[in-house]
Amino acid sequence: MPNKLQQYFPMIRTKKEILQEIHNNDSFSILFSEWSSEEQTQFLDFCSGHKGLKILYDSFFKEIMNPESTPERLEQLLSLILKQEVHILRVLPNDTVRLADEVSLLTTDIVVELENGTIANVEIQKIGYHFPGQRCACYSSDLLLRQYKRIRSEKKKKFVYKDIRDVYTIVFFESSPAAFHKFPDTYLHHFQQRSDTGLEMELLQKNFFIPLDIFREKLHNNGITNLLDAWLAFLCEDEPEIIVSLIQAYPQFKPMYEQIYEICLNMEEIMGLFSKELQILDRNTVRFMIDEMQDELNSLRQEKDSLLQEMDSLSRKKDSMIQEKDSQIQERDALLEEKDRLIQQLQAQLEASRRK
Repeated sequence: MPNKLQQYFPMIRTKKEILQEIHNNDSFSILFSEWSSEEQTQFLDFCSGHKGLKILYDSFFKEIMNPESTPERLEQLLSLILKQEVHILRVLPNDTVRLADEVSLLTTDIVVELENGTIANVEIQKIGYHFPGQRCACYSSDLLLRQYKRIRSEKKKKFVYKDIRDVYTIVFFESSPAAFHKFPDTYLHHFQQRSDTGLEMELLQKNFFIPLDIFREKLHNNGITNLLDAWLAFLCEDEPEIIVSLIQAYPQFKPMYEQIYEICLNMEEIMGLFSKELQILDRNTVRFMIDEMQDELNSLRQEKDSLLQEMDSLSRKKDSMIQEKDSQIQERDALLEEKDRLIQQLQAQLEASRRK
């Protein structure tokens, strides 16, 4: 009996059929055996429709949201996020100044120039802990600098700074930083520079953060209520029941799922894509563990420094207390000497009175 997703996507094969093709091909079989049992199950689940597709996989996302072949998809998503109608003029190369380890936890990075000259960078970060505000500011500055260099080179002496347009950095978090969880009902945060006096100037860097883990919690409570919800559900949900509800309410997403399930029919391609994602995940995990250990090391160093400072403070207090005690002892010794002297005087007076 077909599962829920097979009823809507009849091209989806059963696990038995998928396994049979894998075992009938030596290269497929060897690659499949290299995966852990958990990874094998995950692969079979989404290929057979027992679980939904991982749209946030880099290869799937770039296939579905390709701004060159199907720009209308990314245009609609950006329009909903930016709350303005946008049209993609062209895709820009990712000739970024970032170091290799800067993108270690980055799943997707698409940069496009919009029709009005603004630039939008769409990123998916797997672990938001490693994407603080400072990092976003550097990414945004990178976009701005790239735009400045390109336009100045094109216009030469005719260049003026008003030629520079807005740059948007749009970050989707699979696992968002702790600060976002202080706002459990909000899954779209917009940041831009403003004056505290009311003075208005066109400062160009604008940032949008979308914590998908918080969205999923809200989705499971409230369901899909608008088109932006539908897009976010498409990106992050793999529960068949939610996917069925999504394509029933918003049929525009069905061809997108069909496109990826067509890829799943090509075993060589889909296994290659999955292996690539596992390699990215392994690299990211190693990098994350290194960063975690470095953070722990830094924390231990801070604790050590704090303890040394505390010991030094206690030592100074101890020295001060010893000095105070020494001073008290000296004062008591002086009092004792004074009393001994008085006693001797009194005894001498007493002896002199007896002689009389």
